[in-house]
Amino acid sequence: MTKVVIDTNVILTASGQHEGVSPECVANCSQQLFSVMKSSVVIIDDGYEILKEYQNKTMPSKGKAVGGVFLKWLLNNSTNVRHCRQVPLTRGPCPDTYVEFPDQVLQDEFDPPDRKFVAVAGADGCDPKVIQAADCKWLNWNVRLKAAGIDVEYICPDDICRFYSNKFPNQTVPVF
Repeated sequence: MTKVVIDTNVILTASGQHEGVSPECVANCSQQLFSVMKSSVVIIDDGYEILKEYQNKTMPSKGKAVGGVFLKWLLNNSTNVRHCRQVPLTRGPCPDTYVEFPDQVLQDEFDPPDRKFVAVAGADGCDPKVIQAADCKWLNWNVRLKAAGIDVEYICPDDICRFYSNKFPNQTVPVF
C-alpha cells in the first residue's frame, strides 16, 4: 500500500475552498482523495495536530464536499492501521518546530503550519509521499526536501506553476 501525507490544501481544493485553482486541479485533488481512501495508508501525527488543522479548515459533518468526506473517513479510520498510521512528533526548541523535520535549516524557511507535514513524513521511516496541490512556495524547497528523503507529489502542476509565476514574477519556476 502507498503511504501518504496529505497537505491541507489538497482537502480544501477538493472541496472548492481554494480560490483560483482550475477545475482540473479540483478534479485531481478529488480523485487523489478517493484513491487514498481506497488503497493508501495516511500518515498523521499521534498528537492529532494534522487532524485538528483539517477540522479547523473543513466541516466534515456538513455537506458532501470531497474534502469533508475524506476528513470524516479519516476520523473514522484514524486508529485503523489498514488506513492510517500515527507517528510521534517531538517538539523542537523553538515554537512550531519538530525534531523529526529532516533538514533543520530548511525548517526555519517553511511556513510554521506546513512543518508538521514534513516532520510526519520524516518520522514515518517508510518514505511516504507528501501530496501537495497548489502551495507554490513548496517548489522552492523541493530539491532540499528530496535530498533529505522527502518526496513531494504535486498533483496540480499547471496550477502550481501559474501560482508560482504570479507570486515570484522575477524567478523561474523550479523543475519538479
